Amino acid sequence: MPADPGMTIVMIDAFLTGIILSFGLILPLGIQNIFVFNQGATQQRLLHAFPSVLAASLCDTILIILAVLGISVAVLSIAWLKTTIFIIGFFFLMYMGFITWHAKPTGLPVGGKPLSVKHQIVFAISVSLLNPHALLDTVGVIGTSSLNFSGQDKWAYTIACILVSFCWFLGLAIAGHRLGKLDKTGRWLIVINKLSALIIWSVAFYLGVQVVKASLSFL
Repeated sequence: MPADPGMTIVMIDAFLTGIILSFGLILPLGIQNIFVFNQGATQQRLLHAFPSVLAASLCDTILIILAVLGISVAVLSIAWLKTTIFIIGFFFLMYMGFITWHAKPTGLPVGGKPLSVKHQIVFAISVSLLNPHALLDTVGVIGTSSLNFSGQDKWAYTIACILVSFCWFLGLAIAGHRLGKLDKTGRWLIVINKLSALIIWSVAFYLGVQVVKASLSFL
């Protein structure tokens, strides 16, 4: 039985919507992007940066699926839990901003050695799941927009979002590796780290304001 042209058009629309929304969310310089880019730049071989790419992509995949299923909305609708996540995120981002600001061109961790596979995975999971700003973006945009689709169309939308995440992180690692090979002095990586730290701290400040507002609402 031939496919319904109408269904095919809707599925394509869902897929393209997922690509556009995901790309718009992931494009700004965030803590995930900074970490993956740095791994590409600091690892001796591009292949050695793949653990961070895969870990970040898998974390995004989990968040996207939870958002599309509506589970994330249910969790974040609990006021005290949302506030707790914000508080944890605030201190985590302040710490990551400090680490990024003082990072040497050899990488994020102190000690001058590229991160091992284990540490790449741990850091990637941390910057992916302990970043409330990213969680809210995924729930607010990806999850909400998924309500416009159902059945196979929703699957097409979800797969598109996941593909964008993986391709983007892979591209960042490649770009970082290219820059790392060109920038032998590490000058550009230092500038990028400083700017990245300021962006991370600005997100932390935003979360801190949200925590204060939430606390005042309880009084």
